[in-house]
Amino acid sequence: MSSALKISAFKIPALKWVPLALVSAMALSGCAREGFYDDRNLDYVDVEPGSPLNLPDTRNAQRYGDVLPVPEVASPSRLSEPSDVRPPQPLTLAGGIESAFVESREIDGQRWLVVAADAGTVWPLLESFVRSQPVDVTRVSPSQGVINLSQGQIRLQSALRAGHSEVRCEQQGTSLANCLNALDDYLSARASTEGTLSSSLNAQRYADQKALVFRQNGEQWAVNIPYQADRVWAELDHFLALDFDVEGQRELIEARPSDYAFVVDYTPRELRDFGLWTRMMNPLTNTSPYRVRLALEPRGEQVVLRAENAGERVLSAEHQRELLERVAGYLR
Repeated sequence: MSSALKISAFKIPALKWVPLALVSAMALSGCAREGFYDDRNLDYVDVEPGSPLNLPDTRNAQRYGDVLPVPEVASPSRLSEPSDVRPPQPLTLAGGIESAFVESREIDGQRWLVVAADAGTVWPLLESFVRSQPVDVTRVSPSQGVINLSQGQIRLQSALRAGHSEVRCEQQGTSLANCLNALDDYLSARASTEGTLSSSLNAQRYADQKALVFRQNGEQWAVNIPYQADRVWAELDHFLALDFDVEGQRELIEARPSDYAFVVDYTPRELRDFGLWTRMMNPLTNTSPYRVRLALEPRGEQVVLRAENAGERVLSAEHQRELLERVAGYLR
C-alpha cells in the first residue's frame, strides 16, 4: 500500500470534523424528548386550569392590590368598527397656548382638576397621594376610579381632551377646595420630578376619544360635542381666556355660565391678511372684528356649539366654520 494511502482522514482539513459531528448527532438524538432539549410543543395541549391562589382573610388589605391597576375609565368603550388613527397631539394648542400638567376648571362653584395624562397614569398617583395624607380610606375602586374617604370622595375620569384626565374631590356634591389644592400641589410636584409624565406622547396613550362632529344646515354650522354642558363650558372658558386676547383679531368680551355662552370679537383670517395695497384698492371693505355669540345648547349627555351673530354684521358660513374649528380644537 502506498504511503500516500496511509494518510489519516484526520489530517485532511475537510474531513477532520466529521467524526465529532457524528458523535454529537448520536448523543443529541436521545435528548429530543426527555433530555436537556425537550420539545415542549405538545406539553400544553391537554392542560387544565388550576385553582387560583387565595391570600388569607387575616391579611392587611391595604398592603395588597393589583400591581398595575388600570381604571376602566382609562379606556372608553371600544367601537365595533375600526377608528381612524390619530397622530400624537402636542400640549401646545393653536396660537401657542401652553397646557400645564395640572390645571383647574370651574363653573357655578363646582371645581375640578384637569391632568395632562391618561387615567391609567394618574390613578397610581392618587393612591400614593391618599397614603401620604392623614385620612381614613373607606373604599377603593380602581374599576370605577373612586376613592372614598371619611372626609369625602376623590373621583377620576377621562377628560374631554385626548389623553387627559379629570380629578374631582367632593363631599356630597360640593367641591373640597383644600383637597383640590393639595392634589394640585402633589400632582404638579410629581410631574416636575418625573419628566415623562408631562410628555405629550405619554399624555395620549389611547385614541378612542369621543369624536366631535361638524354639521351644516343651510348657512349655519354647528358642532355636536358628546359631553355634558358644564364640562364643555368650563373647558372652553379656560382656553378662550388664554387664546382670545389679541386686540383687533380675537377677544373674549363676556362669559355667561348661566346661559352656557360666550361673546367674542373675531376677525376671520381672510380679513386679517388684507395688506395695505388691498385696503387702498378696496376702501369699502370692513376689516373690523365680528361680534359673535358662541352658544352651547345642552342635549342630555351632549351639547351643540354654534357661532351666532351678536352684532349688525352677519358672519358667513365659511367664517362660522373657521371660528368653530378653532374653538373646537380646545377639546381635541
